[in-house]
Formats: sequence, C-alpha cells, structure tokens
Amino acid sequence: MIELDLQVASEGQAPSLAQLQQWCALALRQRSADSELTIRLVDEAEGRELNNTWRHKDYATNVLSFPADVPDGLLDIPLLGDLVICVPVVEREAAEQGKSLEAHWAHLVIHGCLHLLGYDHIDDDEAEEMESLEQNLLAELGHPDPYADDE
Repeated sequence: MIELDLQVASEGQAPSLAQLQQWCALALRQRSADSELTIRLVDEAEGRELNNTWRHKDYATNVLSFPADVPDGLLDIPLLGDLVICVPVVEREAAEQGKSLEAHWAHLVIHGCLHLLGYDHIDDDEAEEMESLEQNLLAELGHPDPYADDE
C-alpha cells in the first residue's frame, strides 16, 4: 500500500491526487513493502530556494527527491521520502519540449519515485537503466518515450 501526503503550495495546474497516486504506485510496484511519501507542489521561489540549499544550484528545477535516511527499526512507518515538484517549471518544460502536460507530470513523478528507491543517473550505466525503466513505465500508461528527442 502507498500512503501519499500531498502538499500544495502552488497555484499552477497540477494533477489530481488520484493521478499522483497512480504514477507513484506504478513506479514503486517493485517494492514489496508498504511505502509512505510526501509530494510537495511548489512555486519557483520555493523550488529555487530548495535547489540552492540542497544542490547548490541557484535555479528552480522540475523535481527534487529526498530519500528518507532513517535507521532500520527507528520508526514504525515505511517512510520512503519526499518529492518536491516545481509546478511552473513542469508547465514550462512541457510546453518547450512539445510534450503533453500529463505525460511530463507522469514522467517526473515516476523519475522522482525511482530516485527514492535508489536509482540514479550519475554514470552512463545507471542512467541507461533508470531511463529504460522510465520508458517502460510510461509506455504502460500510453505515454511516449520522454527521452526520444535527447538522442
């Protein structure tokens, strides 16, 4: 079971709670344990501040992932972590890249959830594995390959 805490701190166009839960469940289905996570939808000012604080990059990015780093046995809840998604950045990127807003949202939620599971794209092999998984999950939803134009 996935328990999703949704925090909305942006007035932009965001998906429904049901959509967010669907995308999280798809990305996290390989995890047999229950999962609890928070998705916080923010504006550019908060997105920029968080990206600057945690990644030392002075701009708002689309999604930030904060995996829970809790020692085993300390908490009696299956805390996976937090995603922070900057709504205006998602909207702008979808328009600039010619992608449907829903497909871009689905991609970023899945991408963020995979980071919470420990996937990364720092080196080429890890990036290829993560991107392949994202492509397959998005195809299940009927969305096109989000990396098709990157090649």
